[in-house]
Amino acid sequence: MSEMRFEAPKTLDAAVALLSGAKGVARLLAGGTDLLIQMRTGRVEPELLVDIKGIPEMTSIVAESGGFRFGAAVTCMELHEHKAFSQAWPGLTEAAMLIGSYQIKGRASVGGNLCNASPAADSVPALIAAGATASIVGPGGRREAKVEDIATGPGKTSLTKGEIVASFLLPPRPARAGDAYLRFIPRTEMDIAVVGAGINLVLDAKGVCSQARVCVGAVAERALLVSEAAAALIGTTVDAAALERMGAAVSAACRPIDDKRGTKAYRIKVSGVMAKRAAAIALDRARRTN
Repeated sequence: MSEMRFEAPKTLDAAVALLSGAKGVARLLAGGTDLLIQMRTGRVEPELLVDIKGIPEMTSIVAESGGFRFGAAVTCMELHEHKAFSQAWPGLTEAAMLIGSYQIKGRASVGGNLCNASPAADSVPALIAAGATASIVGPGGRREAKVEDIATGPGKTSLTKGEIVASFLLPPRPARAGDAYLRFIPRTEMDIAVVGAGINLVLDAKGVCSQARVCVGAVAERALLVSEAAAALIGTTVDAAALERMGAAVSAACRPIDDKRGTKAYRIKVSGVMAKRAAAIALDRARRTN
């Protein structure tokens, strides 16, 4: 590895200036749980490393517009320990808490999990199901983007040179809303998802589903927001028939690969099963929420 420059800016503008002005390979350092492994194996050899943990917007969790905004460098454990956030979004919190060991959770960030762009990232389907938007800062200023539009393929994002995902905004939680995330892995813990399923739904006063978002991971080149699956739930009481239609829509949308963790056929089958189970949990949570 050639000589590396390390910078720790205190503002987003300074971080953007460093990234956009870099001549060679530049990387952001938040938790480093993916990046440091990539550096040790020689997959990435940055000439510039920009530590963003000292930037307030990227490390805070605040109430905003009736919802929550949290920084892209906020750790998984910090989300879990924030009582108001974890109560409002238990599914997203649980997804973040599936990332690695407790030591990893204390370092790993949701922003890093998204921008690493692994198709099997655990927090991403839950974040997409939640309807989160990302605030992105770059040389051209600030822009907002749907989380589902950021990862474009394995290790690839839609971010341009100098752009940084600064924070995520989650919408207000209406009454009778619930979310959930489930994954299937070969081992009991600390493994990469064969399938991950994030569900977010809202019930009306009569118990009929009025809003839904369904997202699955590890079954395509990026997490898939499946509108047909959401449509199968909306207008129903999320009964067994609706869950079957939703699961079938999820399986139909999948385009996985064969690898050592599972075949295409297996992933397609399991995706529908996991989505149905996650929807049942989200439904129970929605019924319990006033």
